[in-house]
Amino acid sequence: MEQTYAMIKPDGVQRGLIGEIISRIERKGLRIVAMRMYRITDDVARRHYAEHTEKVFFGSLIDFITSSPVVSMIVEGENAVSVMRTMSGATNPNDAAFGTIRGDFGLDVGRNIVHTADSLESAKREIAIHFTDADVVEYTKAEEAWVYE
Repeated sequence: MEQTYAMIKPDGVQRGLIGEIISRIERKGLRIVAMRMYRITDDVARRHYAEHTEKVFFGSLIDFITSSPVVSMIVEGENAVSVMRTMSGATNPNDAAFGTIRGDFGLDVGRNIVHTADSLESAKREIAIHFTDADVVEYTKAEEAWVYE
């Protein structure tokens, strides 16, 4: 099973969307194997968004992501990276399809509710920033026989 990193950003937390987002992940058939709510420090935010350091929006991105609690998760399942990306929708909510998290709840690219890793390599890097191996709880859901062949 593939693992990916997903985060409910400060706007999603403040708007009371935690339960809705987690429910969508679980209803899809994915498994959450680690989860924590916390306030990201400046150092962690800078490591997480390191690829954007030289971009004009970097400072405001760091200010935003550290402004309020987030919910970080390790999500597991077949093709978890691409499934979570599809469920999240386009980065710009105005381009996101209805039925996706961003398409249903977002209006602004700077407040787009969730972050999901864009590749397996990014997922591994982001998981290592936010979690330790001890945080992961391995288990099998009884319904998986009805999700996977």
